[in-house]
Amino acid sequence: MYACVSCWLFPSWLPRRSRIPFLRTVYYWPPDTAFEKNDYPKAKEYLYKALLISPKYADIRIFLGRIHTWTKNYDSARYYFSSVLDKDPSYEDASSALADLEYWADNNKASLEACETGLKYHPSSQTLLVKKARVLYELRQYPDAELTIEKALKINKNNTEARSWSGRIKESSLKNKISFDYDYVYFDKQFANPWHQASFDYTRVTGIGSVTGRINYANRFTENGVQYEIEAYPHISKIFYAYLNAGYSANDGVFPGWRGGFSLYANLPKSYEGELGVRYLQFSGSPTWIYTGYLGKYYKSWLFGARAYLTPSTYTSTPSASYTASARYYYGGADEWLGFTAGYGISPDDRLNSILLDSKIRLLTYKAGASYRKKISRLNVLSADITWYNQEYLPGSYGNQYQLSIGWLHRF
Repeated sequence: MYACVSCWLFPSWLPRRSRIPFLRTVYYWPPDTAFEKNDYPKAKEYLYKALLISPKYADIRIFLGRIHTWTKNYDSARYYFSSVLDKDPSYEDASSALADLEYWADNNKASLEACETGLKYHPSSQTLLVKKARVLYELRQYPDAELTIEKALKINKNNTEARSWSGRIKESSLKNKISFDYDYVYFDKQFANPWHQASFDYTRVTGIGSVTGRINYANRFTENGVQYEIEAYPHISKIFYAYLNAGYSANDGVFPGWRGGFSLYANLPKSYEGELGVRYLQFSGSPTWIYTGYLGKYYKSWLFGARAYLTPSTYTSTPSASYTASARYYYGGADEWLGFTAGYGISPDDRLNSILLDSKIRLLTYKAGASYRKKISRLNVLSADITWYNQEYLPGSYGNQYQLSIGWLHRF
């Protein structure tokens, strides 16, 4: 229902500075239509009317500028932001909004200038520090970007946006990394002998994203096997990036003969991230296509996630699915966290257990695990993981699987 009111309010959609009361006009105002439903023309109409009543109210101009930014009317947006900064160069919200405008308009140097102007007056502003690091990353000034983002994290280690950018900047500032991982698996019933797997990979950061070559060695079912993989994470835009994977092994039964994967990732608003993709596995028989989706959410020092894998009945006797819920607590930077997982089913991305998907019948599997990652120097990171599986290896017969993993990563 529309309401006709004339009162002083603190509307939640206005940028915050000193929370000056805002005069809601005597015009009919359906906020759900204009703002919650992203009806930008209607929102601008209301704001123009409000500006006639309070022409000196800077927050109205900033919000008008942001709407013009969202609708890609960049010249109009610059006009409103500049009109505020010309009168008060220390207005943090205006500097932040102008930095966003220039960033999305691909004017990175202008965005950097807006950040630096705001930081002269607000040197401890987490918002401006993150935006400065972001644009330095786009300009490929990685050492300066790393120093800037670390300053933001020293002010607030729970800043999820800063932590996310910290990981991306580290990946790009050091062009190379190598890692070694070892996995040991013990079965109480299903198999008499434990499994062993060792992996070595080399990653190079390129102009389009990181590219990794990997060699996996495994001993399982009392047989040895080697698998070769290549994967990449190409950047598509400031929001989207992709995952590409291809692998081959001549040792059927130890590894899938062929594996592949593609995913599209998105950095979503409000600290969400999402993924949609497909995985390909070919064992000795016909290939299997598996579809996957993921949604993650950063909250303070936590990253929560949920993932599903769906296999159509084309490849199995009935449609099947696996699910995993995860939580990661960052106690330090991007390389220091505790992780927890729980789920149902076997994942095609689990290189150790994906060989068990070589069956038309899907038996029950439950799993739970914990992981730990610790940076021991600027260039070295250690990790450890323990996972428990309860598997139905024959109809009605269950056994336990215990998996211990350790890893080392070195950047250079």
